[in-house]
Amino acid sequence: MFMQASGHLATYYAGCYPGPIPERACLDDDLDCDVVIVGAGFSGLHCALRLAGAGKRVVVLEASRVAWAASGRNGGQALLGWSCDMSPLEKALGLQGARQLWDSMCWAADELRELPARHGFEVDYRVGSLWTAVLPRRVAQLREAQHQALHRWGYRDLRLVEGAELRAWIDSPRYQAALHDARGAHLNPLKLAQGLAAAVEQHGGRIFEQTRALAYETLPDGYRVRTPRGEVRAGVLILACNAYLDTLDPSLSQRVLPVGSYQIATAVLDPQLARSLLPHDSCVIDNQFVPDYFRLTPDNRLLFGGGCTYLGGLPEDVPAATRPYLERVFPQLKGVAIDYGWGGHIDVTMKRTPDVGRQGQRYWLQGFSGHGVLPTLAAARAVTDAILGDEQLLALYQRIGNPRFPGGAWLAAPLEAAGKAWYRLRDYL
Repeated sequence: MFMQASGHLATYYAGCYPGPIPERACLDDDLDCDVVIVGAGFSGLHCALRLAGAGKRVVVLEASRVAWAASGRNGGQALLGWSCDMSPLEKALGLQGARQLWDSMCWAADELRELPARHGFEVDYRVGSLWTAVLPRRVAQLREAQHQALHRWGYRDLRLVEGAELRAWIDSPRYQAALHDARGAHLNPLKLAQGLAAAVEQHGGRIFEQTRALAYETLPDGYRVRTPRGEVRAGVLILACNAYLDTLDPSLSQRVLPVGSYQIATAVLDPQLARSLLPHDSCVIDNQFVPDYFRLTPDNRLLFGGGCTYLGGLPEDVPAATRPYLERVFPQLKGVAIDYGWGGHIDVTMKRTPDVGRQGQRYWLQGFSGHGVLPTLAAARAVTDAILGDEQLLALYQRIGNPRFPGGAWLAAPLEAAGKAWYRLRDYL
């Protein structure tokens, strides 16, 4: 995996970006503002746009480039819900509290569909997602999810697809059934992030790239964030670094574990072949412990992910590592050329529940556990509403509670890897 001249990893998204990826200056001065945000991924950019639109003076600091990490490299699936599903949320918050969070997720799905048109940018938005069962015993999980969605969350947009009908949705022998979500979607995440960044700037927000936040300190009236060539003073601090928080705030970084994730994009397929794979152009993710996920791109490639690592590294040859998973799902693509292979790190919590909260006027958003396109927007609403005076949603997130990983810096990853290996073995058996 190598870097583009733009400083972005050589992903499908960077390679097919329409024109040069915008570059922004680094901070070379001392600034005062209302809100300083560390991190220019989805979490930070959604917060910045909502606050700048409300008239706040906003500064965003990014250690690399806008959407350099997971926000610009992910599978692009805008799925309703969280990586943990709803049970842990209902256990922590009760039915009413969990229902409020679910309603905020539905709001995020509608908001993400409307944002690009509102601010004048394109994200290749396509409607429809499929949650599939590989194992016959997990078809019951789909039925239960549909029942729970209807009777506990009031969500009516799920439809079970099974039997002969399933091959009209996904031309693969691997799956037993699927839940189709009419409000799920897929999109180009790098275009989304760059569109959000441009909208932030149009509302007066300032974004500085290649500007690492080295440390922050609490002041009587706010915070000071120090960078290599300047500092920012603000009344409010938002930490939106996710898997890359590192030592900036150890009390928060100990609650997430960076996990490697990787995917590929095939060469451009014959349009008829591409349409035969996913006739309704839905994105797909299965309900295995380590899922396969895939979708078609507008130029008729199959974008496919299906592996992860817990011990820090990524495969040296991502296409070779991913090809067996691809051909297991679509045998008709055996030997297909693969043009792109890339990876990165996602921020996983112990319970796969989101970690969103505040202490004083320091706010944070992290722990989306590989499922962040919509959850980052829902969490950004909670944080920005609280900053603007309405703490109702944020109070729910803070009641969830996310523990530190056991074992500290040295043992957390091996312990989690051992657990993951057990669950993956159970999937195979």
